[in-house]
Amino acid sequence: MSDPTIIYTHTDEAPALATYSLLPIVQAYAAKAGVTVELRDISLAGRILAGFPEHLSDDQRTPDALAELGAMVTTPGANIIKLPNISASIPQLLAAIAELQSQGLDVPAYPEDPSTDQEREIQARYKKLLGSAVNPVLRQGNSDRRAPASVKSYARTHPHRMGAWTPGSKTNVAHMSGDDFRSTEVSAVMPTEGALRVELVEADGRTTELRPPVGVLPGEVVDASVMRIGPLHAFLTDQIARAKTEDVLFSVHLKATMMKVSDPIVFGHVLRSFFPITFGQWGPTLAAAGLHPEDGLGSIFAGLDGLADGAAIRASFDAEMASGPALAMVDSDKGITNLHVPSDVIVDASMPAMIRTSGHMWGPDGSEADTLAVIPDASYAGIYQVVLDDCRANGAFDPATMGSVPNVGLMAQAAEEYGSHDKTFEIPSTGVVRVTDASGTEVFEVQVTKGDIFRMCQTKEVPIRDWVRLAVDRARATGAPAVFWLDEGRAHDANIIAIASDELSHIDTTGLTIEFLPPAEAMAYSLERIRRGEDTISVTGNVLRDYLTDLFPIMELGTSAKMLSVVPLLAGGGLFETGAGGSAPKHVQQLVAEDYLRWDSLGEFLALAVSFEHLARTTGNARAQILADTLDRATGTLLEENRSPSRKLGGLDNRGSHIYLALYWAQELAAQTDDTELAALFAPLAGALEAAEDTVVAELLAVQGKPVELGGYYHPDPELAAAAMRPSPTFNAALNTLG
Repeated sequence: MSDPTIIYTHTDEAPALATYSLLPIVQAYAAKAGVTVELRDISLAGRILAGFPEHLSDDQRTPDALAELGAMVTTPGANIIKLPNISASIPQLLAAIAELQSQGLDVPAYPEDPSTDQEREIQARYKKLLGSAVNPVLRQGNSDRRAPASVKSYARTHPHRMGAWTPGSKTNVAHMSGDDFRSTEVSAVMPTEGALRVELVEADGRTTELRPPVGVLPGEVVDASVMRIGPLHAFLTDQIARAKTEDVLFSVHLKATMMKVSDPIVFGHVLRSFFPITFGQWGPTLAAAGLHPEDGLGSIFAGLDGLADGAAIRASFDAEMASGPALAMVDSDKGITNLHVPSDVIVDASMPAMIRTSGHMWGPDGSEADTLAVIPDASYAGIYQVVLDDCRANGAFDPATMGSVPNVGLMAQAAEEYGSHDKTFEIPSTGVVRVTDASGTEVFEVQVTKGDIFRMCQTKEVPIRDWVRLAVDRARATGAPAVFWLDEGRAHDANIIAIASDELSHIDTTGLTIEFLPPAEAMAYSLERIRRGEDTISVTGNVLRDYLTDLFPIMELGTSAKMLSVVPLLAGGGLFETGAGGSAPKHVQQLVAEDYLRWDSLGEFLALAVSFEHLARTTGNARAQILADTLDRATGTLLEENRSPSRKLGGLDNRGSHIYLALYWAQELAAQTDDTELAALFAPLAGALEAAEDTVVAELLAVQGKPVELGGYYHPDPELAAAAMRPSPTFNAALNTLG
């Protein structure tokens, strides 16, 4: 790898398609500053191919880019732009495997019920690709996410629509009041380096090691908790009845991507509770056919045609659906319910969308309706109820006047990776899960029954202290209060508070407002301030980081894709993230049908600017700083000139926004006076793009309105994708003049 270098990631869906259009521009401009921009494939398909090289021919093999970047982020020179990637559910993984196989790539099938050592080994390798498999590897630093001043200013002068609220709204959140992860949590701080044994001691005394020993460091916070399945079913049954009685939609909101083991299991129990008669009668038949509720109704329905009793089973599902409360819908026109796919309704994206839309979700009749949002675990569900109650009392938030809630998030070194597969288990028999150190001394134990969901997590001390320092730095830089969303009544939070308080005692916080508040109180405090137009820094753990960096941006800006997301890596490098990708699947569907991509690459523009700035600071490359400054001004012009993708066919789409960015960026570079040689290099391109503007726009509009072939969804053909995303010969020729 040459130096200085920026690594740009190839990911999935709409962001990946946008890369085919944007990256050639970035590479051409960066080259004139002596900066190389290299691409690395960390897409789901790329990771599947990298994981099974022995099944592929030499020319089909894909380097393990994630492993390469995982090593890179531990070095001072790392400079990586990370786009949103799929946090794969089982259905998505199966679809990606099937697509690769159809393209002649002989990756193995996923064995859902492995019966041999080889099948178990294949399943284990595939499971490493599920859920949030990329982020813990790359995020070797804590998170600083905020709305850039230019974006916030644009949102205030061009506010997005917010649905009206009424005091009579019946929308509410429901969560368990006990026997969940929140109420059963135990936590300990490790006194020394070592390893912890995690064992299930069954009622008859038999002991089973649930996993290999867990390595720990001094000062590390280790937690364990359990969700008890009996109380979960009782809770779900009550909420289904409540939704029916209150005549509101029933919806469940989980995190089946990040919490890739625990939450799909919970999702499966939601289906069992909603369809008790069907699973009571037909459960063994469905299981024997490999149709599991954890995969959702869509997967089950798709497999019924192959069963002798398929019609009877479908009729049973339909009857129970008709007799229960109306289900919230993902797509009313296509009959896709909230229970169809576990990864379709992810809490951090679905709850803000509901709040923005008057507290409504879509019902089976295609109309909006009040909703009971079921979030079983009480850990953070209460923050959403605070927002609902605030909107009920005070009306919708006003993007033209509201303040901002930037976030400093604890996530370095896989901090608080709850519900991930390596330390999360569906308990096979009743007993006690006992965690002991190397000497056999008990750290803690948790009573469990068969079917309960047990999870552990780790949070190392160095990231906690770095997180505290980053929060203080942001408070000092902005003058806004920094609020740690921590509850001293929760076992894990109490230990985090102790370490954070100790770190604060060694930092000069004179003149700064630093507070510790339980999440619900922190939410109320922040909402009161943003209604007054005031900013408040939220300082949170990993899960709340995920939730809040969707919630507040969607209310403030209309989308979380417009946030600046900087990860100062612990080793001194930088990871620059480009926003959320929750809407990416719908954008791909529209491109394939209409050759129109609505994806907004503003997050990429923002990340690129700070990446160039970081490169200039760490390498002394003055031209990289010029690229950063001019790109920032060009992005501001793009917003003010309304050159972001239009919502409707016939307007500028993603590709058009890239071309206008190239125009404005070239103009800024040609006009800057810090480096006249660099200005001279870009002046001809700026002139050519100005002269060809109408022609280029006409070429972009000419391709719209008809289907486009990409050669694949998870693994598109590079030539077809490039042709689709670079449809203006005039622009391509002008860009090529840079060399």
